[in-house]
Amino acid sequence: MIFVALTGAAVLLQAIVLLAMFFALRKTAKTMQAEISDLRSTITPVVNDTKDFLTRVGPKIDAVATDLVEIAHGLRTQGEEMQASAAEILERVRRQTGRLDVIATGFLDGMERAGAIVTQALNVPLRQINAVAAFAKALIGGLRAPVPQNAPRPTHSAADKDLFV
Repeated sequence: MIFVALTGAAVLLQAIVLLAMFFALRKTAKTMQAEISDLRSTITPVVNDTKDFLTRVGPKIDAVATDLVEIAHGLRTQGEEMQASAAEILERVRRQTGRLDVIATGFLDGMERAGAIVTQALNVPLRQINAVAAFAKALIGGLRAPVPQNAPRPTHSAADKDLFV
């Protein structure tokens, strides 16, 4: 019988603990419902405003995205055109540089030839003038010199005494 009484007391104690848990859980559930309703009343306007904002701005965002795609495509096209234009300009500059090189080389070669011709044209008469001047100097120097005496010149020197020819 003691066993039955202890089992009954344990069941009764278990029922009291379960009842206390039920009340605590019910109180917690009511508090959670109140908190959820407060949260819902606070969040609902924000969600509605966000929804309205996205509804109003959504088409504009789509338009901006479309415009950005068009701008990017236009920039890519213009970049390719600029690159092609730059390549064409560089090719023209290279050709013109080649032409200028040919012109400058021809001009400088002509100047070199002209300088050589002028140098030769001036050197020949200058040499002839120098030759005439040297002749005149020698002639004048020879005419100014005293007339030499016709004294016999020795045909050998004293240093040649041991030589036999």
